[in-house]
Amino acid sequence: MKRILGIDPGLNTTGYGVIDVSSGNVRLLEAGVVRSRSKDLSERVKEIYEGIREVVEEHHPDTVAMEELYSHYDHPTAAILMAHARGCICLAAAQSGVTVTSYAATKIKKSLTGNGHASKEQMQRAIQLVLSLEKLPEPPDVADALAVALCRFYT
Repeated sequence: MKRILGIDPGLNTTGYGVIDVSSGNVRLLEAGVVRSRSKDLSERVKEIYEGIREVVEEHHPDTVAMEELYSHYDHPTAAILMAHARGCICLAAAQSGVTVTSYAATKIKKSLTGNGHASKEQMQRAIQLVLSLEKLPEPPDVADALAVALCRFYT
């Protein structure tokens, strides 16, 4: 059995999803968000770190998967801020001896739908189908985290 923690990093809301994979079958263990309410960057990073560290300690994943950092040249500050969230997530994983793998958004979408430019709704429906969920995964941060966890499984 393999346990995968998928994470959608964000400074305000970080989504996570934990899946178990056994004999080709996938089962959802837990999914949720870590919210940061502070205006102070150092406090936000601390809250994200503590939240992800708690998830790692509770579920003991074999691996962590995240979406690769992407930045549009018109908005370089967004990438710099997102790097803070990714850094504290990597630290939380590394302190527990868990490797982190990153995937491009197009690879994640293609692994689930066959289309690297799939819509949010297509992705949610694919996740719902694969994980046999009664309803679409919400909020979008959780859906994105589950998508990256499933991508890690498929690759």
